[in-house]
Order: sequence, then C-alpha cells, then structure tokens
Amino acid sequence: MPNLKHIKVRIKSIKSTQKITQAMKLVAASKVRRAQVRVLNSRPFTQQIMNFIGKAVSSLLAIDKNEIPLMREREIKSVGIIVVSSDRGLCGSYNTNLIKKAVRRVLELEKSGITPKLITVGNKANNFFKRAKIEIIESFTQLPAIPSIELANLIASSAENAFLNGSVDKIEIMGTDFISMLRNEVYIKQFLPIISNTSESQSEDRKETSEVLFEPSLDTVLGALLPLYLSNIIYHALLEASCSELASRMNAMSNATKNAKELIEKLTIVYNKARQAAITQELSEIVGGVEALK
Repeated sequence: MPNLKHIKVRIKSIKSTQKITQAMKLVAASKVRRAQVRVLNSRPFTQQIMNFIGKAVSSLLAIDKNEIPLMREREIKSVGIIVVSSDRGLCGSYNTNLIKKAVRRVLELEKSGITPKLITVGNKANNFFKRAKIEIIESFTQLPAIPSIELANLIASSAENAFLNGSVDKIEIMGTDFISMLRNEVYIKQFLPIISNTSESQSEDRKETSEVLFEPSLDTVLGALLPLYLSNIIYHALLEASCSELASRMNAMSNATKNAKELIEKLTIVYNKARQAAITQELSEIVGGVEALK
C-alpha cells in the first residue's frame, strides 16, 4: 500500500513548484510583449542601415576596400564566433539549440584546419565552452534585463579589436531570430570583414546608373559609419535573443505548470484510493474483531 504521508508531502511539494512556475510564466509573458515591441521597432531601422552600407560597399572598388581595415579580407587561419546566449536557464531548449549549432560550427572549423576562437555573451555559452576548453577571447556575463547600446558597443569593440590586431581573420555572429511566441531560429552570419549582401548584377546596375561620392573622404565617412553599423548589428542581435529567450521561458514555464497540474491530479487519485483502501482495511479489522469477541 502506498505511504499516505509520502504522497501528501509530494503533492504539497509539486503545488509549491507549480506556484513558482506559474509566477515565472506571468513575469515572462509581461516582459516578452515589451521585448517583442522593441524587436519589431528595431527591424526597419536595422534593415535600412544594412541596405545603406550594402550600397556603399558594393560601389567600392577592390582596391578601395583593402584600404579600409574593417573590410580587408585575408587568408583565414582563425575564425572568431560571437555566441549570443542567456545568463539564466529555465527557458526550454533555447540555449541547448544555440550551443549545439555553435559546437557543430567549431568542429567544422577544426576539421578544416582553422582555429576557432569565441566571444561569449551570457553565462550559459561562457560556462559550456570554458568546460570544453575552447579559447575564449572575451566573455560578457551578467547581462542587463533590457539589452543596452552600451553593451552592444563593448561587444562590437572587442570583436573589432580582435579582427584588427590579427587575433582572428574572420568573425561570425551566432544568435537567435525571434519568429513567433512559439518559434525562434538559430542563425550564423558573417560579421567581419564587412561584405556587401547585394548580388553582383544589382551592384553592376548601380555602378552603371550612378556613382557614389564620399565627402570629405572615403576613410572619414566609412571610418565613422562602420563602427556604428557593427554596434547596431550587435544591438539588434541582443534584442532578438532577449525576445526569443523570454518567449522560450514563457512556453517552458507554461508547460511545467500544466505538467504539475496533471501530476497533482494523478497523485490525488492515488492518494484517495490509498486512503479508501486504508479505511476499508481498518473497518474490516474492526468487524473481524467484533466477530471474534462473539
């Protein structure tokens, strides 16, 4: 017969956990809506900046690109990867999917004879790759609740320094794009050197119809714009990651609350059956005792 006290204690424990998961679900739900607004508002601005930089880069000659350090391509011996994870867990498979893809990318690079180096954002990625003993150029943890442009500037500056001082020959950024409340996608994109995303045919058409002039000079204009462009890319990646994390946490806590409710219902049935069996046994013993006295 099941132990009634043990079942009762377990039901009480699960109810306490259910209250916590329900509270975390409500907190995540209130935050994710504000995060979603920030992401949706930032996308048009980021897209316009990317289009502008794309047009500027596609109008340059190869010799001009080599004069700009952040656009200079060289033989790839080491690749830096900016991995944007979260500080906290309890958000389902959000960090797991990201880290799995990062590990696959690291193995691909090592198989090709290229040295991978990481810039980790968030405790989860930092702790994992520390244990994996993969070189970490710099780590950023204790992230603010709302992504800040100051943090984006620090991450972008760290990546620029690693690229300019020759520590890495190429930098990629890996994060998550917020698709919906139930879905996010892990992506990997080139960060440095800066390249044009436009097709060659479009680029040639623009060159034939117009010529881009930089005043006062090419170095001055792009020297000021490109660091701001990189900071914006990082900032937008942080916004997307924050929104994806909150949505994943809301869904995970919702599922945990639902599972706790189902488990409580099952244990309550087991408890009632055990209690009924115990009462029946006691009655049988009493009746048996009375009969014996007769």
